[in-house]
Amino acid sequence: MLLAIDSTTAACSTALVDGERLIDERHELVGRGHAERLMPMIDEMLAGRRPLGILVDCGPGSFTGVRVGLAAAHGLAIGWGIPLYGYSAMALVATGEPADQFAVALEGGHGQLFVQSYGREPLQSRDPLRSLPPQEAAAAISARLVLGSGAEALVKARGFGEAKAAELRAANARRLPAALRSLPPKPIYGRAPDAKPMP
Repeated sequence: MLLAIDSTTAACSTALVDGERLIDERHELVGRGHAERLMPMIDEMLAGRRPLGILVDCGPGSFTGVRVGLAAAHGLAIGWGIPLYGYSAMALVATGEPADQFAVALEGGHGQLFVQSYGREPLQSRDPLRSLPPQEAAAAISARLVLGSGAEALVKARGFGEAKAAELRAANARRLPAALRSLPPKPIYGRAPDAKPMP
C-alpha cells in the first residue's frame, strides 16, 4: 500500500493505492494554501492506516507546490521509516494517454511552457524536459497530439494539432510504470530559479 502525493499545480491531491487498485483519494483545487491543506488531507484519508511507501510528484510545476509536497513526503517517510520514490508531473499526465506518440505541455512561469515528447511500449520520454516560450515550444514539438494545461497554447502557436486537457491527480500515479515512479525524490524545476545570487 502506497501513499501518493501531488501538489505541483493548483490542485492538492493525495491517494492510497495498492498496485493498480485505488483504495482511497482526496483531490481539491486549492489554488494557494497547499502547505495548510496537504497534511490534514493526508491524515483524514489515511484514517489510521500506515502506508508501506510514498510516491511524490517532483515537478515541474509551482515552485512552492513542488517544495511543499516533497517536504511533506520526506517528513512522513522519515517518521514512518518507509521508502520514498519520486515521479515527474510530465509522466503523470502522459500515463493516461493510449496514443503511441504524443507530447505533454504544462504551463510554466513567465509565460513559458514545460514540454516533453512521449511514446508508448513502454511509456517513456523521447526527449529531455524543456521550458520554452510558446513559439519555441511549437518549433520543438512535432507530435500532433498535445496533453496538459499548456497544450492549447502550444497548438495555437503551432497552428495545427490536437490539444487535450489532462489533470494532475495523485491517484493516477498507480498507473505509472516502475521506471517512471522510482525517480530520486528531489525537485524537478524545469528551468533556472528566478532569484539570482547577489554579486
